[in-house]
Amino acid sequence: MKANSRVAAIPLSETIALDTRAKELIAAGRDVLNLSAGEPDFDAPQVVRDAARAAVDGGQVRYTPAPGRKNLRDAIAKHLQDTRGVAFTGDEVIVCHSAKHALSGSLLGLIDPGDEVLLCLPAWVSYVEQIKFAGGTPVGAKPRDDMGPDWDALEAAVTPRTKGIIWNSPSNPSGYVATRAETERLVAFAERHDLWILSDEIYRRLTYGDAESVSPVEFGDAARARTVIVDGASKAYAMTGYRIGFLAAPADFAGAIGRLHSQLTGSPNAISQDAYLAALREEPAEVPGRVAEFERRRDAIVGGLRELGLDVPEPRGAFYVFPRVTPFLDERMSAGFCEDLLETEGLAIVPGSAFGMPEYVRFSYAAALETLQDAVARMGRFLAPRR
Repeated sequence: MKANSRVAAIPLSETIALDTRAKELIAAGRDVLNLSAGEPDFDAPQVVRDAARAAVDGGQVRYTPAPGRKNLRDAIAKHLQDTRGVAFTGDEVIVCHSAKHALSGSLLGLIDPGDEVLLCLPAWVSYVEQIKFAGGTPVGAKPRDDMGPDWDALEAAVTPRTKGIIWNSPSNPSGYVATRAETERLVAFAERHDLWILSDEIYRRLTYGDAESVSPVEFGDAARARTVIVDGASKAYAMTGYRIGFLAAPADFAGAIGRLHSQLTGSPNAISQDAYLAALREEPAEVPGRVAEFERRRDAIVGGLRELGLDVPEPRGAFYVFPRVTPFLDERMSAGFCEDLLETEGLAIVPGSAFGMPEYVRFSYAAALETLQDAVARMGRFLAPRR
């Protein structure tokens, strides 16, 4: 039996593939540092774990409505108003199995065959394949050297078939945080070209220094009417395995995606809904300290990589650093670089080719400081004979 052409054409996510290979080497007894996965190394907050146990012990594990329980949808709407400063209702929120699920459902609901979707490179690996599977064509626009949006490149990428743009701030993989002025310019760009905006805000809580996470919905009713927000519990609350997230959009579109999910995936995990609700009622006490710890780790790995002579754009959010390694590449570009680094030094990172920029590599700094220092040392040993 063979998969159809649409499914057969989907590659395994490069980040998942590298994480799997690193874990295979670890299981075989190799000394491997795995900085490939975008997963916080913290436990979920205590209030989350308590709520999950209570849900199990109380028998609250039946099917829920496909769009999620009303109390969670209302809590997400309040959370959006508190954090984005814009009023939402529960009818404009759909609870999903993850932010990735929210993204895929949104793209299936937005894209008609032949539509083009703009991506601000570097772009998270799954955007491209989700757009293709929905029948669209991804069109990447290269960034500035600091990884911010290059507006000339975006303007040049627009065609009569362009229907939308995916906006991700803070960014995976670069950690770039768009300024308020840049987000306002995005809204003007989308209005001028009549584009929808899919705003991936999963790293919103993880910003450092004076960086501010700004949503397109903050710039008036017209911007709100063309924007879908995607967010979830995985990053700020370290709830990766709980698989819970949401999309927020005008009620007619949100309702359509709720109907789509009712046929494709059914209701979100009941236990995780209770756990997420507990986190949203009041920010868990652990979160601010974890954000501060990520900032310390960011400073350590950026400083270490720069001491090796690498060009490292400053990440002001998320938990990734995206150095340029052009002088050390062969014809295999960053994919070959990362394969050799894993096999020779036991350091797993992700090639920039996964994000549309093959001269870069991505480190996750969701690891202890000692691990990051060891990673920099291994990188230094790897680069030394290649200088």
